[in-house]
Amino acid sequence: METQLIEKSIEINASKEKVWNVLVLDQYNLQWYHAFSEGTHAETDWKVGSKTVFTDHSNDGMIGRVIENKPGESLVIEYEGVIMKGVEDYDSDVAQKVKGGRESYILTHSNGTTSLYISCDMDPEYFDMMSGQWDIALEKIKELSENQ
Repeated sequence: METQLIEKSIEINASKEKVWNVLVLDQYNLQWYHAFSEGTHAETDWKVGSKTVFTDHSNDGMIGRVIENKPGESLVIEYEGVIMKGVEDYDSDVAQKVKGGRESYILTHSNGTTSLYISCDMDPEYFDMMSGQWDIALEKIKELSENQ
């Protein structure tokens, strides 16, 4: 799998706990996932080893597994496949392109400000588009965290 790494960070004037809630609670993440595809939501309990399914209104999305979850500190998901029109796919060329890719969230806190760092393995074909979408998502995470 050939990938490029998207790396972004943002400073948020909120506690790590508030930022963490925006990352994992449906009432918030439904709002910032919208940066990637309308109606995107997560089906998971966020526990280490748990399956994660991210789908949008068209029932397309990604399948992964939580490989690290330290509340208020870090969350890492490793992708295993895709969903196309509601059907899980682990074997096609598209699924193989995402397999093993990771998405990581790291939070640190200093002087009343939380720094959120994200990194995401990305197929080079989608790198520029997804990098721009992450900028939008991070601004929404900041807004939601600072206003809860």
